[in-house]
Amino acid sequence: MIRFEHVSKRYPDGTTAVDDLSFEVAEGELVTLVGPSGCGKTTTMKMMNRLIEPTSGRILLDGEDISTVDPVQLRRRIGYVIQQVGLFPHKTVLDNTATVPHLLGWKRGKGRERAAELLDLVGLDPGVYGDRYPDQLSGGQRQRVGVARALAADPPVLLMDEPFGAVDPVVRERLQSEFRKLQSTLRKTVLFVTHDMDEAVRLGDRIAVYGAGRIEQFDAPAAVLGAPATEYVADFVGADRGLKRLSVTPIEESDLEQPPVVRLDDPVADAARRLRASDARWAVVLDGEDNLHGWISAEHTQLAGTVRDHARRMEAWLPVGAPLKQAFATMLQHDAGWIAVIDERGDGRFLGVLTPATLHEALRRSTTADARDVARSEVELETVSGR
Repeated sequence: MIRFEHVSKRYPDGTTAVDDLSFEVAEGELVTLVGPSGCGKTTTMKMMNRLIEPTSGRILLDGEDISTVDPVQLRRRIGYVIQQVGLFPHKTVLDNTATVPHLLGWKRGKGRERAAELLDLVGLDPGVYGDRYPDQLSGGQRQRVGVARALAADPPVLLMDEPFGAVDPVVRERLQSEFRKLQSTLRKTVLFVTHDMDEAVRLGDRIAVYGAGRIEQFDAPAAVLGAPATEYVADFVGADRGLKRLSVTPIEESDLEQPPVVRLDDPVADAARRLRASDARWAVVLDGEDNLHGWISAEHTQLAGTVRDHARRMEAWLPVGAPLKQAFATMLQHDAGWIAVIDERGDGRFLGVLTPATLHEALRRSTTADARDVARSEVELETVSGR
């Protein structure tokens, strides 16, 4: 979809903002451009919509050299979201959102109908917010309007320059989560500029780590965190890259332990025998459909009745595929020594449990797999005991 071929930008005073840049972005891919101030990432984005013209090289959009396209027409085909949003203060939210459709000659009714759809999509009820003006919105709400406006004409490409940088951390994290959900549905081709490595890791399908006008590493987030290509990348990612990697390492079935399992209608005496045989202090409780219900401790199996009478509801659980960071946070939130993992993508059946030890092993296995370029299931880990 997007291809940069040996693109450079040099200014008359001798400053080189971008030096011999070559990379490709596939259709539907979100690529984060991350690096310190002045490294060339925003220049890269502005060359994409010809707000800045390159000194040399070519930029292709869907196979077409953008230097041959009228800049105004090009920009109307590309959504653009900036940090300060840039809403027109004298226009309502609905009219702000419909700006590009109106410029493209859409009829007013059609443009406003499309704007209402997009506002609803980004979580702003058009009936409530459509007739308001930008100064009547919070910072987070203005950012949502900015995203909706960029999407209004259904552009194939979206450029986002520090779009969530001007809001507080809580709102920023919420906007990131909502944008991830939006992108999973729309699958736009996105270039996303940020100086925040955590944001780059959380949002990007791939990350371009910029040095001084050059890309030092262009890879999947897990690979950048697990195997930095250069010392510069390792320093930029930070010494806590192992913790950051938790965000991009999903729970897999092979990571799970299989504890004793009992069912709601089992006699407590049967549950007690199963725990003794396994030398375990608790068992997972399932219903008749093998779906997760809760857990029961060894102490409760000394009582009379059925498992249903003494089982406790399970609060610490996640679907398979959730990131290890979420698993770790869930353990801490519920003060749990383990969490249950279910197949939420299917019928919700219980798959196994993740413990702190197996979480650590999953992270080590993922890092080793990336370094060796093999599947996680192919990695055998050495332990302290040599097993």
